[in-house]
Amino acid sequence: MMARRRPQLLRGLIVTVVCLLCAELAALGAVKLAPDAVGRLLGAPDRSWRSGTPVQPAQPVLAAAGSAAVAPTASGVAAALGPLLRDPALGAQTNVSVVDALTGQRLFDQNSGASIIPASTLKLLTAEAVLKARGPAYRLPTRAVAGANPGEVVLVGGGDPTLGAGEQRTYADSARLDQLAAQVKQALGGTAPARVVVDSSLFGPAATGPGWDSDIVSSGNASPITALMINGGRTTPAGPHGTSPRTPTPDLDAGKAFAAALGVAPSAVVPGTAPAGAAQLGLVESPPVDRLVEMMLTESDNVVAECLARQVALARNQPGTFAGAAAAMRTVLGELGLPVDGLTLSDASGLSRLNRVTPALLTDALLLAVKPEHPDLRVIFSGLPVGGWSGTLRDRYRKPTNGNAAAGVVRAKTGSLSSVNAIAGIAVDADGRPLVFAFIASAAPPPDGVPSSGQQALDRVAAGLASCGCH
Repeated sequence: MMARRRPQLLRGLIVTVVCLLCAELAALGAVKLAPDAVGRLLGAPDRSWRSGTPVQPAQPVLAAAGSAAVAPTASGVAAALGPLLRDPALGAQTNVSVVDALTGQRLFDQNSGASIIPASTLKLLTAEAVLKARGPAYRLPTRAVAGANPGEVVLVGGGDPTLGAGEQRTYADSARLDQLAAQVKQALGGTAPARVVVDSSLFGPAATGPGWDSDIVSSGNASPITALMINGGRTTPAGPHGTSPRTPTPDLDAGKAFAAALGVAPSAVVPGTAPAGAAQLGLVESPPVDRLVEMMLTESDNVVAECLARQVALARNQPGTFAGAAAAMRTVLGELGLPVDGLTLSDASGLSRLNRVTPALLTDALLLAVKPEHPDLRVIFSGLPVGGWSGTLRDRYRKPTNGNAAAGVVRAKTGSLSSVNAIAGIAVDADGRPLVFAFIASAAPPPDGVPSSGQQALDRVAAGLASCGCH
């Protein structure tokens, strides 16, 4: 009886995973698309191939698994990955977990239970925590309320880092302060706005994270975290790709942008708090949490990650601080049934060198998102960058030296700090079998380019997994 039922069960599992991985694709077979078409498909901005890049046939984009996909073996995976993991560019220690997404069988384990610095692969856990705590449809509000005096308007931050000042903004489809200002003017009627009070008290004082390198803000990787900002704390509405100059006073800068939309002088912008029971004059809301999660994962957006973690804190009645967010995330991840014994959190973006995560926890989290009983977590896969096509992997998997054979069939979250290179995600192997993986090189040599030799070596490991039948 069990032998007769197994093919039906396997087909059901494969269909479930394929639906998760290939929700954008209508056909069951491998779908080939031009790079810009893939960008539109994934919700990413159009991006042309770089000048001078040789024209090659498009690789399959998340090629669909067939119902006859053969299960890999642990010995086969070891034979494929072993030589690649001995690359000196990875450094002295690379911790690895590879798991069959259909059966949950761990196929490769190299110190997968060791707690090490995860860098930005930590954002996978942040995504699951906020999707569980707030739900995919939750939106972050930015409100304007009446101040204590006539003509006084209080701008109350609700923790939306994607808020923009107007049409020119970093995040597409974000809420806009000029539209909030229009609501306020209508609500005030004949009373002219004269003063803007900035209330960013929801998260407490603006702060940088414990364990962050001293140049995180000056290098443009993040701004101080506060409940009110525009464009993720950027000084200009630059695109979300890569680093951008950041302001040390994101809440006051947002207040000045709001004042300009109201016709109020910048000198009339002051910090403060909203009076209790103040009348609401206007409200704008962020895109839903599932879209914010996609933005965070695709571009590895540190500020979005930290603000989402504070939503986990608020949902669990914790203060909206780094410590409150860390405590709440650990609680929620435990509620999801994930093993958190080896988890140490100091932030939610992975910028902190005090964080500790096991590769096994990362692959367990990815497996959780595959399961049909957690449909609220599925958006994690649509947010993961695709090798050679989108997000932080758009410029990787482009050459033979960094695994271009796996372009389009590796989808993963990257992570990098000096001495740490990491990647965790999902790959479809040569037989169409989906495998989840986490590779963390925790003693990597210093960066020597973009991408670095260590990152390219990790890409070759992931490509080796994707190109392997591993029987």
